[in-house]
Amino acid sequence: MTNMIQNAKDQAAALAMAAYKAAAADGTLPEAEVKTAPVEIPKDTANGDYTTTFALAAAKALGKPPRVIAQALLDHMDLAGTYFTSAEIAGPGFLNFRLGDQWYAGVMNAVETEKDVYGTNDSLKGQKIMVEFVSANPTGPMHMGNARGGVLGDTLASVLAACGADVSREFYVNDAGHQIDKFARSIEVRYLQLINGEDSIAFPEDGYQGEDIKELAKAYYDEHGDSLLNASEQKRQDALAQFGLSVNLPRMKTDLERYKIHYDTWFYESTLHESGYVAETVELLTEKGWTYEKDGALWMKTADILREHFRKQGKKEADIEKLDLKDDVLRRANGFYTYFAADIAYHRNKFAVRGFDKVINIWGADHHGHVARLKGALDALGLNGSERLDIVLMQLVKLLRDGEVVRMSKRTGKAISLHDLLDEVSVDAARWYFNAKPDTQMEFDLGLAVREDSENPIYYVEYAHARICSLLRALETDGVTVPETADLSLLSGEAEKALIKQIAQYCEEIKLAARDYDPSHINRCLQELAACFHRFYTACRIRGEEPQVAAARLKLADDTRMVLKNGLKLIGVDAPEKM
Repeated sequence: MTNMIQNAKDQAAALAMAAYKAAAADGTLPEAEVKTAPVEIPKDTANGDYTTTFALAAAKALGKPPRVIAQALLDHMDLAGTYFTSAEIAGPGFLNFRLGDQWYAGVMNAVETEKDVYGTNDSLKGQKIMVEFVSANPTGPMHMGNARGGVLGDTLASVLAACGADVSREFYVNDAGHQIDKFARSIEVRYLQLINGEDSIAFPEDGYQGEDIKELAKAYYDEHGDSLLNASEQKRQDALAQFGLSVNLPRMKTDLERYKIHYDTWFYESTLHESGYVAETVELLTEKGWTYEKDGALWMKTADILREHFRKQGKKEADIEKLDLKDDVLRRANGFYTYFAADIAYHRNKFAVRGFDKVINIWGADHHGHVARLKGALDALGLNGSERLDIVLMQLVKLLRDGEVVRMSKRTGKAISLHDLLDEVSVDAARWYFNAKPDTQMEFDLGLAVREDSENPIYYVEYAHARICSLLRALETDGVTVPETADLSLLSGEAEKALIKQIAQYCEEIKLAARDYDPSHINRCLQELAACFHRFYTACRIRGEEPQVAAARLKLADDTRMVLKNGLKLIGVDAPEKM
């Protein structure tokens, strides 16, 4: 797809190189091995829209001052038929280019030709990528961290797909191991208390205390009575755990679908144990010499693996020794495999069985200590986890209501869950706000999220789209529709040019969002696009303007509408036509 910013950079670089070759051919500049210098958009575009450091970079090789080189380039440069109307020297030898009508028209033509795929590219074509996100324990309601991780993962997956990748969204269901044992025991005690009275059995200190556990016990009792009272402890706990999961998992799926998140795969941890894949993975580590037995348990030589991992990264030996590296248990003395063993097996499955080129996990920042251990274990298995596994660590969420910290739901009096949140604010507002830069702690103001004014960024952006749709409807009643063609050279004002430049910037922001694993690039781009449109709409009349000018401006307004719609869709937000 067309990226007019990249096209302009490529053309400016090619023009500089062609001018050098012409200057060298007639002896103005000496022949030498010179490289194409990067072309950038300067922070202040008053002196030009694009700039190259070609003359500065070539000064040493050519043995001449940069400004002399730059002048020679200018003297041998032909801008006819290019995106640029002029080029000039600035500062110590920068070469600045000014954009002309051809480039601005090219941006608008690209939007009109490509429509709903405008902004996409094929930079990741051929890559099979998994994004695993949320993966909340199915032992209770989803919290604010899950709400944030859900949007980050889902939007990042959309961004990677927009760059041509074959993307799969996955939820890892922790339906085995210690937390499920604790879940089963918690429901069991509440179930027995229902039958025999609260004093009949003490609730475990490390049990799950929430009201949701009591509700599950009661739901089972209402359906099955005291049928498990005389069953063995194992049978009773297995039955109650399965019942709890049968209630909680569909509830999670419903909440996530309400949140516009749809997974390609729900992968169950239990399948790894039942198939023997965890045992096989641990055996493979043993065969490769990465395990040892101690106190009846099987340990992984994590410290040795990490030393090797950090050496490859170029860390100094003295710094590595300061890290206090420790080994990990893979199989306990009782024969049960640890969560870490299952996690290694799960990630081995992603690469070795399902063939993903790249795996991206969205984790809470509290998991940072687990990142190098997991990557190192995959390296030890020969799967190159250091390169192929990427972890996005997201910081905590602070909920506010009009500036005051909120921890409890008004409705339930309990910690606010994703379900509670979506009862308070729109799904669009939640998705917009949680699609924030992952590595910064975010504040989500419930009061701001429902405001209908320009202070609320999601309202501001959606309003820009609705405003354009309203304009198109009003003009249609006058018998005026968006023209097939228009004289786009009439869009010569500052507000018009700024709006077209921001439309072009959208293509760049998708690339940056994929590169940085930071889909908030899209939010910032859309906010600026909405601001540019509102400024354009204030400065440039359409209704009542001279017909040719009105036609060109109407086309620009409609192009803006298309890009706003594309961007909002990318982050899973509606583009309303009325507000």
